[in-house]
Amino acid sequence: MKTLSLGHLAAALALCSAPLLAVAQTVPVIGLVELSGPGATAGTNFDNGVKLAVQEINAASGFAGKKISYASWDTQTQPGVAKGLATKAIDQGAPVILGPVFSGSILVSMQETRRAEVPNIIGGEAAAITEQGNPYVFRSSFTQAASMPKVVRYMTESLKARSVAIIFVNNDFGKGGRDAVVKGLQAAGAKVAADISTEPGQIDFSGAVLRAKQSNPDVLFVYTNEEESARALKELRKQGFDKPIVGESTLANDKVIELAGAAANGIVAHVGLTPDAPNATVQAFARKYEATYKIKADHNAMKGYTGMHTAKAVFDKIGKIDSKAFAKTLHGMSISAKDYPGVLFDTKYDDKGDLDRESFIVKIENGRAQVVETLRPAK
Repeated sequence: MKTLSLGHLAAALALCSAPLLAVAQTVPVIGLVELSGPGATAGTNFDNGVKLAVQEINAASGFAGKKISYASWDTQTQPGVAKGLATKAIDQGAPVILGPVFSGSILVSMQETRRAEVPNIIGGEAAAITEQGNPYVFRSSFTQAASMPKVVRYMTESLKARSVAIIFVNNDFGKGGRDAVVKGLQAAGAKVAADISTEPGQIDFSGAVLRAKQSNPDVLFVYTNEEESARALKELRKQGFDKPIVGESTLANDKVIELAGAAANGIVAHVGLTPDAPNATVQAFARKYEATYKIKADHNAMKGYTGMHTAKAVFDKIGKIDSKAFAKTLHGMSISAKDYPGVLFDTKYDDKGDLDRESFIVKIENGRAQVVETLRPAK
């Protein structure tokens, strides 16, 4: 038997360890996203945004000098699946987890990331997410506690509404938004003309629309998921509803506009993120996203994209891959879009993981969302 010299042995060991060394030099990031089920539109767009950001970050300096290896796992829009995948991602050593988008899944999966002390940048808006004092959860979107007062102010001040009917989806996302709007309307001295609950994935909105119409409100507020929003708008037009229709980001989504067609024209919504923002950095992102995926970006795509670029800003600041240091640093951190264009807007995080930045009022005209007003950050 031939005996290897020390030199040959060292060379052989080096070759064997090369793949392991390559793996060790990458940062494993996992996306828990809704790639199927009722949340597929939102989750797929979020995931696309993350992937585009990963390409850009890896083409630059990576996370603290290390390249990212990203994998997206399908939660199937089921909280139990999301919880199991969160545990799996933790077991695989992910120092930061992106997603989910749906609040119901987040409220379950974030308990696992909290237990493991792994930062979780999520796309959900339910106020309850950050009200639990979880030091490891961070938003890439506004909390309902920040966005809904802007919606209420628009309805009661700009539209002079004294009565508002509400159609909302009966899940954590919908109930959180509904509660915030009702609270705001009560504070403004406005009446809730009808309080109408609908189900996730609901097909028939004839009954809900009839109830809203019969309540004779000054304004209708619609807060449901994308596909349901389109069905609601088509039914509203079918029944001849002629009062102003107002919503939040999901109502002005391009998927809603595509599915609802002419029924979407005239609606107004507050949006925290829009590819139509009058901002050169946002427009550059929108062009790149459309060139990459052959579809227009939406607010969920922007959540994923800005969320990953936020992670880069934090890892760069601490100069190492350290989950606990990441969470501690992001609380109270300000990120400049000049220094990190991928965050798109100057962004400030508070001690709960909520963010503040400029936002927009849009109106759907001729099948396209038009920015009609820019709202500055609260502080």
